Amino acid sequence: MAGPESPRRKRVVIWGTGFVGKLVIPEIVRHPGFELVGVGVNDPAKEGKDAGEISGIGPIGVAATSDVDALVALRPDALVHYGPTAAYADDNIRVIGAFLRAGIDVCSTAMTPWVWPSMTLNPPAWVDPITEACAAGGASCFTTGIDPGFANDLFPMTLMGLCGEVRSVRALEILDYVNYEGDYENEMGIGEPPEFTPLLQHPDILVMSWGATVPMIAHAVGIELDEITTTWDKWTTDKPITTAKGVIEPGRVAAIHFTINGVYRGETRIQLEHVNRLGPDAAPGWPRGTQDDVYRVEIEGSPSITQETAFRFTDGSGRDASTAGCLATGLRALNAVPAVNALPPGWVTPLDLPLIPGAGTIR
Repeated sequence: MAGPESPRRKRVVIWGTGFVGKLVIPEIVRHPGFELVGVGVNDPAKEGKDAGEISGIGPIGVAATSDVDALVALRPDALVHYGPTAAYADDNIRVIGAFLRAGIDVCSTAMTPWVWPSMTLNPPAWVDPITEACAAGGASCFTTGIDPGFANDLFPMTLMGLCGEVRSVRALEILDYVNYEGDYENEMGIGEPPEFTPLLQHPDILVMSWGATVPMIAHAVGIELDEITTTWDKWTTDKPITTAKGVIEPGRVAAIHFTINGVYRGETRIQLEHVNRLGPDAAPGWPRGTQDDVYRVEIEGSPSITQETAFRFTDGSGRDASTAGCLATGLRALNAVPAVNALPPGWVTPLDLPLIPGAGTIR
């Protein structure tokens, strides 16, 4: 007797071949559950280049293009969008909105405020066009990542489901950026003089960029926060630090520590905390995990729970933990495609999704 038919591969278009997109494309090429049918880019220098060559794996027969209409015309099952940050909101809305209006679901990592679209700091000009595009096309839009995202929404909420009472829940990112090649100067002030005020040091920008999971968790457990507050600390180095992006000179910022605090009945009950440093000797008194480069959840309650998650490459490539985390960020969005396809039109958050075990990952 014949066995059950294998499910049809999901046809996906990738937008964005930056740090995350270049990591994900090779995974799609060898994945039995997905077919890469198109790749979109913002950079004119990449126009017409083979997406495999851009990603470092050799030709795969898919040419990168900035032509949104041509990619929409491919009629994929989903756009998996690894575009730029919310600093480029208009570009992201233009690209994502075009696919949604055409009835094509979108899973993205770009607009972190969309991790929880109901967050009050979300400007209507960022939310309303996507709401309207979803309605017009009958499509769904899901935004995720590892942090903001999986490590500070699904992990803590899942663990809170093991408690009778939660007095406080903290989700921490503790990462060494010494080998990280992404942007952190203007955003975080790392590598800058201590008097420099980075974008994320402004409380509203910090909450909008990283804090969407705080009101999400509050909503999930049925409370309304009094307020959301922030803290921001810097640590300067007294000796040169060699990084993947160059040398950080003495007197410059080599670590930052921030918190985003959900206050309920006068106390911080939900907290996101980040420690990002350059090298293991930076900011020696700030929080650390039981190992380097971890995402950590700490619940004080009945019972109290601590969980650490470490992303690593064990393939001999020598790629570091932050790169592994970036790959996981991208794959969370990709692996969500079948579940998002099955949902009704509109905004999608982790509270709407079933368990996503990664179909096709064991093969």
